[in-house]
Amino acid sequence: MSVIQNIKNELQKHSTLTILLIVNISLFFIINISTGIFNFPLYVYLALPLKFNLFLTHFWTLFTYMFAHKDLGHVFYNMLLLYFTAQTFLNFLPEKKLVFVYIASGLFGGLVLLILSCIFPSVFAYSLLFGASAAVLGIVMSLAAFIPNLPVNLFGIIEMRYKYYALLVFALTTIIDFNVNTGGKISHVGGALFGLFFGYMLKQGKDLSSVSFFKFKKSPQLKVVQNNPRANSDVPNSANQHTIDTLLDKISKIGYDNLSKAEKELLFKLSQKK
Repeated sequence: MSVIQNIKNELQKHSTLTILLIVNISLFFIINISTGIFNFPLYVYLALPLKFNLFLTHFWTLFTYMFAHKDLGHVFYNMLLLYFTAQTFLNFLPEKKLVFVYIASGLFGGLVLLILSCIFPSVFAYSLLFGASAAVLGIVMSLAAFIPNLPVNLFGIIEMRYKYYALLVFALTTIIDFNVNTGGKISHVGGALFGLFFGYMLKQGKDLSSVSFFKFKKSPQLKVVQNNPRANSDVPNSANQHTIDTLLDKISKIGYDNLSKAEKELLFKLSQKK
């Protein structure tokens, strides 16, 4: 099966991920068409202004900025990282949590930078924040906290634990050239911190996406989305799914790190099957 067909199949299965990708990519084209053809800078009304009095009249931008991109390289990298990170995320957690982490990480990253712009107004004067980087890094780091020792293959060549992979991604996107687009990199830190907190709390059995009246609901049993549409009629796949659910239930009670080496390897192998 070709790579394109694999991607198509994954997007058909995960409607929420597909919506996130479509919204980001569609807005990228709309922003560039409105600016290049109609000479209307739409991104100004979608990007988060780092000046508090301007933010008060454009308050919706705290939400819209995380879907807005101007540059092809920016949107391409963010969507590529979102797609591949979501594949791992959705093997362990449901789609509603993916959306929650994406939006909450984006909001937290934007808020951190907005607060700093109020404290140091001269540093960020007349700047705009846009892009999904903080939101996507939140997803990456949530997995680093929730399943830190999950083995991942980098480019199909190098195997490393997920926590080291996440640290590598964070270093490449945020730390190495921190002095370039410093405001954006600060939002990365904010998004990453929220993702770490979400993953840590979930590992402790507290689901931030289910907070009600400031009380934590007990995290429900974690389930893997079945990749094979014939699972209901395929006995071996049903057995595999039962094994995965049993292991994930054990993770929710004692944590991933407390699984035996054999259990971790079995979970990894089963979660990779399509």
